[in-house]
Amino acid sequence: MEFGLVKTLQLLGALGLFLFGMKVMSDALLLLAGSQMRGILATMTSNRFLGISTGFLITSVIQSSSATTLMVVSFANASLLTLPEAISVIMGANIGTTITAWLITILGFKVSMSEVALPLVGFGFFFTFSKKERLKNWGSFIVGFALLFIGLQFLKEAMPNINENPGILEFLQHYTESGFGSVLLFLLIGTVLTIVIQSSSATMALTLLMTAEGWIPFELAAAMVLGENIGTTITANLAAFVSNFQAKRAARAHLIFNLIGVGWMLLLFYPFLRGIDLISGKLGNESPYVSAAAIPVAISLFHTLFNVINTFVLVWFVKPITRFVEWAVPVRGIPEKDIDEPKFLNKGMLNFPETAIATLVSESKHLFENAVFEIVTHAFNIHRDDLRSDVKARKVIKKTQEDLGVNVRELYLTKVKTIYGAILQFATQAQSSLKLTSKQNNRIMEIKLANRKMVEIIRYTREVNRNIRKYSSEDNPYMKKEYDFYRKLMVTHLRGIYLSIPPEDISAYKKDLKRLRIKSLKSLNKQNSVIDSLIREGLITPLMASSLVNDFDQLHDLLENMVTVTELLYCRSDTLLVQEGTMEEINAG
Repeated sequence: MEFGLVKTLQLLGALGLFLFGMKVMSDALLLLAGSQMRGILATMTSNRFLGISTGFLITSVIQSSSATTLMVVSFANASLLTLPEAISVIMGANIGTTITAWLITILGFKVSMSEVALPLVGFGFFFTFSKKERLKNWGSFIVGFALLFIGLQFLKEAMPNINENPGILEFLQHYTESGFGSVLLFLLIGTVLTIVIQSSSATMALTLLMTAEGWIPFELAAAMVLGENIGTTITANLAAFVSNFQAKRAARAHLIFNLIGVGWMLLLFYPFLRGIDLISGKLGNESPYVSAAAIPVAISLFHTLFNVINTFVLVWFVKPITRFVEWAVPVRGIPEKDIDEPKFLNKGMLNFPETAIATLVSESKHLFENAVFEIVTHAFNIHRDDLRSDVKARKVIKKTQEDLGVNVRELYLTKVKTIYGAILQFATQAQSSLKLTSKQNNRIMEIKLANRKMVEIIRYTREVNRNIRKYSSEDNPYMKKEYDFYRKLMVTHLRGIYLSIPPEDISAYKKDLKRLRIKSLKSLNKQNSVIDSLIREGLITPLMASSLVNDFDQLHDLLENMVTVTELLYCRSDTLLVQEGTMEEINAG
């Protein structure tokens, strides 16, 4: 019987059904456990063995090493994972992916799933009508799990029988009897198949079926498995192609790790396979060199032992791998963009809530530390270098008496407005398109609030700047002294915020900010009595008094907002809930 076009299409359809089942199952598991898994990924990678355990756990649960490595690349891109942490997670993912091979081997070859697969589809489909999201996801998982094995059953039936198609064996013999050359050829075939199909699990299923049907011998199936290990790294490298250097490094590390593993395995290829044969025999199985039916178990055993040994050998070389990848992919700073363009926001960061939040925080911090910092300091006629120096605040004010000629509105329009709008749009898109926990949604609301407070800071700064410019050149010494006090207070306040960024100890920084808020507002409130005295003694005109009182209020709100933004971006605390208590402390003092 000839294996014609219809049979080929049936084979492709069966493969498509298998892949669809795998995708439905993996997507459902991601929805069921994705937030917990990503939370674990972001927190449980403090050392290499925890990282390996995390990678293994996530891949075992979501049944997709590609999904895990894509997650790792995204997290590295958002600076949530360092390169050594990313490498250790990828190592664990390589072990986790072996679980899929065992599932296919045991349930696809040792146990017949065909009788229960269709009832499982019906059972799972029933859950998809539930109003509860979690039950819907469990239903999708059951349907996907069943479809995977229905697809595998169709694959087995569509795979041409050697006895009915002797030409296939004759064709393959040209490529299977070239010794080590055949090993290298099938390694390449495994790599290309995985790249094309974009699923090492599907390639593994095809490999196991080809061995079970007697198409290829044990050693060439093992070579295909090695190729699959290389091919699976391409997905992450493609995803990192448009990402920053950190993501590229994580993806390259995945490729290098697997290439090194394949390299040493090829050197020990035949002795290692003999070892697998011995272990398989000890487990009560026939030799894979003798029986085609024994090859699937032996291949799964080979896949598992290779990845476990490769991981626990190379785990001791994480630092050298890190250094090599850092050399191969050099650091690249934030790409030069127009002054009013976001530096960190990109659509790729909207794949996961954690990366979206991290990106929003990075963009907001960049806006705060650069544009807002510049506008406020220059509007108060302070040079930023003087602010960063250890020169006393009083001397900084005396040193800079000239008007720096700042146009606050123009700076807002050119350096803040567009980025502020982009941050709000990105945040809103994240809230509408991602499945967020209440905690994650609250965090995005905090970031949006911080940006709104930044705009308010600029508005208050613009109001105060008008009178700083006016009265710094006035003949009235009392007005000049009062506005110099405002400037001096701003120097002290800004130093308390900026000189500790980024904070090494968050809890200590929160306490410092609380003390700074109380100290600054106490100083400002004390100055209120000085203004009253100047008015009573007729040392300033009613118009001057009005300016001082208005700017007192503006400065009060400006100082409050500076601390609020800092706490929201750097300390993750809801300062709006504690401000009432803070004001009571200030008034009591």
